[in-house]
Amino acid sequence: MTEMSGPPSSGTGVPGRIGIGLQLDAVHMKILEVLRENGRISVAALAERVGISRASAYTRFEALRADGVIKRFTAEVDHVRAGLGITALVFVTVRQQMWKQFRAQLAQMPEVEYCAITTGQHDAMIQVRMPDVASVHALVTERLASIPAVKATETVFILDEVLKRPYVLPSDGRSRQAPRRPPAADPAPQPPSNVPLGKMRFVGAAEGRAHLHKDT
Repeated sequence: MTEMSGPPSSGTGVPGRIGIGLQLDAVHMKILEVLRENGRISVAALAERVGISRASAYTRFEALRADGVIKRFTAEVDHVRAGLGITALVFVTVRQQMWKQFRAQLAQMPEVEYCAITTGQHDAMIQVRMPDVASVHALVTERLASIPAVKATETVFILDEVLKRPYVLPSDGRSRQAPRRPPAADPAPQPPSNVPLGKMRFVGAAEGRAHLHKDT
């Protein structure tokens, strides 16, 4: 079941079309926000959270899946409890003529959780989770180093994963922007510094106005 949303209303801040045709609106974004908190939520509860009918929630949810916005559902595992308490980033310099081999060899390494091609000093960043430091050392020096496409590596151990979100949405930044402060009012006029507060200073009318006096 698919859905084509209508033209966005003014002020909704729709990011544009995604995938093969689905145009995300504010309701789609809200659905994705709710699913980020609980991917196993029922359609009825999803409809209540978003503030739409159950039929609309089901239709929009299926449209997000059919269009590829929602790729899949999976479980989030505590790696430490699973026995993989060491996480490391391995930055790799790749021989430029051997990228195809590098990709093929990396796909055969189940220890690699994530790999991205990067700019900068290195060509790729690999994230691995291992049971101990010795396992990371063996992976880098024995397995990665044996790949002809790998020219050099640099390993960094992660001490603490401070923040990890399932995904971010364009609506996140807009909904959490700090409110604009009203313009500051003009400061109240201050008395002359040489006049004590609560007192007045009188200036004679003739002082500095001699040119205004007429000859008598």
